[in-house]
Parts: sequence; C-alpha cells; structure tokens
Amino acid sequence: MAKETKVAAAEVASKNSAGAEKKAPKAKKFVNPFSLDDPLQSKFVNGIMKGGKKELARRILKDCFEEMHRRGADDVLKTFEKAIKNVTPSMEVRPKRIGGSVYQIPIEVTTKRQLSLPIRWILAGARAKKGQPMFKRLASELMDAATEQGSAFGKKTEAQRAAQANKAFAHLARY
Repeated sequence: MAKETKVAAAEVASKNSAGAEKKAPKAKKFVNPFSLDDPLQSKFVNGIMKGGKKELARRILKDCFEEMHRRGADDVLKTFEKAIKNVTPSMEVRPKRIGGSVYQIPIEVTTKRQLSLPIRWILAGARAKKGQPMFKRLASELMDAATEQGSAFGKKTEAQRAAQANKAFAHLARY
C-alpha cells in the first residue's frame, strides 16, 4: 500500500510539472519614461545640472524615475507632472516701496515663472536632504510633492498664504 501511494504521488507531481504547472506571474518590466524631447523633463535636467555636467543630470533624473517606480508609483510620468502641478503657485508677493514704507504686493505669477518656481523649490528641497544619493532624495521630494507634502509644497503654501494675508495691498499693484 505504501508503494501505491508513493506512485500516485509521483504521478500527480509529474502531471503538475508537465502540463498544469502554475508559474508565478512575471513583474512587468519598467520602461523608463525619460525623454529628452519632453520640455518639462528638459527644464528639470537643466535645473539639476551643476557645472555644465548635463549627462550626470540626465542620469540623476533617469535613476530618480526608476526609484519612484520601485517605491510604488504606478505611472512615473504622471506622478512627476502631478508633483510639478501641486507645487505651482498662482499668487506671490513682491515688495514695493511707496513713500517710506515697503509693502508686500500680491501679484499673479507669470506662466514662465509658474514652471521655474516649482522646479527650483523641488530641487532645493532635495538638495537640503543629506545622507542619500541625489536621485533618491529627488524621488522622495517628488513623491512628497505629488501627495501634497514636503518642503516644496510648504513653500508654495507659504507663498499663497502671504499673498492672501496682503490682499489689502492688491490695489497698489500696477500691471
């Protein structure tokens, strides 16, 4: 009887391994969405770049996208764009001297500046963190900005809050 159960177990094992073998699903291969043709990514690379080392800046952004994917971002490019959008300010204050006083005048942020400010703030937040490679710090800051957290998002809210607080001086702005 013991021989029969061993033979039956061997037959079941051979059937499973031969035809009905269950394979673990393969993880989808990550295709890095980094592109030099994308103007937003190109501006971001130029912001990362120090001392003319553009190839190093490109590699940092490419590695950053891979790190974001490892941390669970489904669509890295959408997360990147959402981070930029979340940190983009609509209003800011500019100092203006009138008489002997300097007033903080709330003004609307220009379109060009609406792109450069979030890039600058995200990179400043990433550079302020220490102890990790730049691509990991940048991935962390971008993921935080996409979820409306982090130092870059804090700068945006601070700029908006200052504009709201000085709304009384809006009539002093000349366009």
